[in-house]
Amino acid sequence: MLSYQHIYHAGNLADVQKHALLCFMLDYMAQKDKPISYIETHSGRALYHLDAAEAVKTGEAEKGIAALAKAFPKDHPYIRHLATVRELHGKTAYPGSPLLAALCLRDGDALHLAELHPQEHAALTDVMGRWGANIHKRDGYEFAIAATPPTPRRGFMLIDPSYEVKADYDAIPKHIAAVARKWNVGTIALWYPLLANAAHIGMLAELSERFPDALRHEVRFPPVREGHKMIGSGMFVINPPYGTADEAKRLSRLFA
Repeated sequence: MLSYQHIYHAGNLADVQKHALLCFMLDYMAQKDKPISYIETHSGRALYHLDAAEAVKTGEAEKGIAALAKAFPKDHPYIRHLATVRELHGKTAYPGSPLLAALCLRDGDALHLAELHPQEHAALTDVMGRWGANIHKRDGYEFAIAATPPTPRRGFMLIDPSYEVKADYDAIPKHIAAVARKWNVGTIALWYPLLANAAHIGMLAELSERFPDALRHEVRFPPVREGHKMIGSGMFVINPPYGTADEAKRLSRLFA
């Protein structure tokens, strides 16, 4: 299935959690004088405009980044990079994780992005080609295996599927275990929705059993509209950089 397009949800509360943690972790890793490989399995289009008809239709950004931006310290890497994107692309621009990652990385770091959806892949190529990204039109889970271990070996992988294929919940722990076997030093981060029907519970139980030392961070929020099934957002991080647990606690307070 290839129906999902993130423009309807860009800048929502789940994005705020995911992107704030992502920027913190990459910013910390980039402070060390060692190169980084960044790998993303389900990249989307990398740049969104919150005045687009699709975003306006759902109004999710109004309750997300528009409501919480001022709650962050001005020097937080997420807020700094959001400001940079808006200087480049206009005040309604919102960066997806590939663009945020590019802004966190340095010359000499490697950027590998996969996206299978034809329209999203075309938009991703248009935005991220100028950043020197290696862009692949490929199934994200297959790419995760093919791309690891990367060069440089030190690095970060974001797995952020749409979950429109319900079998993902059963398959993801096995995919991540396979990646971790090949790349035991990598930081591997999975974003997942918290759903009213508890579809995520089994997946998280298996992941926690396989990776007992991983960081699990979840925030909860009301459904954005009547009948909406997502009631929160989570990140499961294997080999989290130093300080990520404390940053997660600070972030939780913004959602309280």
